[in-house]
Amino acid sequence: MTFINRRHLLGTLAVAGMNFPNILRADAPKARINETQVISQRPDHYHGWSTLARRKDGELLLVCSGGRENHVCPFGQVELMRSKDEGATWSFPRVLLDSPIDDRDAGILETSKGTLLATTFTSNAYDEYYLVKGAHKNWPADRRTRWLAAHNRVPAAARKKELGTWMIRSTDGGVTWSPRYDSLVNSPHGPVNLKDGRVLYAGKNLWRDKTWIGVCESKDDGQTWQHLAEIPTRKGDDNKRYHELHAVEAANGNLIVQIRNHNAKNERETLQTESTDGGKTWSEPHAIGVWGLPSHLLRLKDGRLLMSYGHRRKPFGNQARISADHGKTWSDPIIISGDGAGGDLGYPTTVQLDDGSLVTVWYEKLA
Repeated sequence: MTFINRRHLLGTLAVAGMNFPNILRADAPKARINETQVISQRPDHYHGWSTLARRKDGELLLVCSGGRENHVCPFGQVELMRSKDEGATWSFPRVLLDSPIDDRDAGILETSKGTLLATTFTSNAYDEYYLVKGAHKNWPADRRTRWLAAHNRVPAAARKKELGTWMIRSTDGGVTWSPRYDSLVNSPHGPVNLKDGRVLYAGKNLWRDKTWIGVCESKDDGQTWQHLAEIPTRKGDDNKRYHELHAVEAANGNLIVQIRNHNAKNERETLQTESTDGGKTWSEPHAIGVWGLPSHLLRLKDGRLLMSYGHRRKPFGNQARISADHGKTWSDPIIISGDGAGGDLGYPTTVQLDDGSLVTVWYEKLA
């Protein structure tokens, strides 16, 4: 197995936790890292939470939250980069969305009909973390002025109305895009295609009165979304501490969703739930023995499943695991990168090229 890494850039959050050791698993498949490089073209900005997709014509699309100053700030915008040479070179980023508040984690998908769907969510956490607490009063004048100027682009009432889970749609290969519209849920890497023609979005219903995680579906190529099912909460857990889901359809037709878990049991591990009826019902989430988060799922050409995830404790970096039994068990970790300066990295996504090799992109704060 060959990985071609395109090292993305920048972030700022460290985590810690315990592994879950008592699960039998296969040895990690042998992997060779061919190349690692930084692809960000705006080194004076923070870029985070990217998603990589491969189109039918071989073009690679990368979206991220760019234009930032830090992990939490008012400057985030959804940016798009393109590669027509399997990730060797990349276009300069193009801004797809820039709301008056923070546009965060960005996802991208080409549907079976060739439509592009880009996702994000908006946040005002920067206000709660810094401005409300008065932290900005101790900053240098130029930084304080810049933040307040961004914060005051719209009045407070308008900022609250900006909160949401968003999708934009392109039917011409990303040249033009629709206005943003509500996608009902959000997760960092967006929706996935199913073999029956539906598009499935596993995520969390941010900014609503009642918190739930589950799946929504689109039967019209991503134009509209309907709630399909909620994922049950494991006994003793709080579903408010489930985050950042991603789904895949296994070769046997089962649907698998993985979940970032912050409950005390298996904290900072990836949980998994399965559906055998097309997403109408889901098993109770369970541990799979993987410390690290959040994950991205990919079905390889040979039918095996690949999960890629960030590892925010030593060795700091990104890892992957393989399942040869439709997600029932996962291999030992494959180290994609293990030389990180700290835990400010992750959110890897992986695509497979025609020759079977893999390209993985993530974000990382370099020393």
